[in-house]
Amino acid sequence: MQVFGFPSAVFGTNCYVVATADGQECVVVDPGIEVVGELGEVLREHRLRPAAVLLTHGHLDHTYSVTPVCGAHGVAAHIHGADRYRLHDPLRELDSGVVTMLEQQFGRAATWAQPDDVVELADGEQLELAGLRLDVVHAPGHTEGSVMFSLAGAPAGVEAEHTLLTGDVLFAGSIGRTDLAGGDHDAMLRTLRERVLPRGDDTLVLPGHGPQTTIGRERTSNPFLHQLQPS
Repeated sequence: MQVFGFPSAVFGTNCYVVATADGQECVVVDPGIEVVGELGEVLREHRLRPAAVLLTHGHLDHTYSVTPVCGAHGVAAHIHGADRYRLHDPLRELDSGVVTMLEQQFGRAATWAQPDDVVELADGEQLELAGLRLDVVHAPGHTEGSVMFSLAGAPAGVEAEHTLLTGDVLFAGSIGRTDLAGGDHDAMLRTLRERVLPRGDDTLVLPGHGPQTTIGRERTSNPFLHQLQPS
């Protein structure tokens, strides 16, 4: 398995490209703000063809480029049903000052259009895409429809039995905030306790922001996980 990741121009949202090998199909995860150019370079360098776009949740910093990416490659966007409504017009959820900042930084009006093809995901679903099998793990708390994507194995050079794309559920040293619209602190705690902590220590974690980590590292050093475990 190959994984290529890079941060977006705004908010540092990690966009990931996952494939079995160069020259094959791939999946694109969380194409955020101003990632189209760098994504195109990754696809060309490794001769990859997107088979789908996967969204860990519906916040704009993870979805801003979903429509141009899907349109350019004729593929569907996949998002949990509980976050489907967020693709209607995520710009409306942003503070007007943030929209103005985006327009000033990129020199054009911020616009939005939904992807033509949207597939709604469900908990426990197994996706067979680009030669990969991805398990959909519903992980509410940051948003109602937040999900994690679990894959067997890890990128070359990484010794791990599983890889977990966590979106804004789990970060290195932190967790996703729950004070935004649709957030639920109690749901987040259940997600961490029931969906994150039971995973193997060597599971590679690829978060929505910041550096990669492992479940074992977070189990021992992440204060939000530590407080959920028996002393």
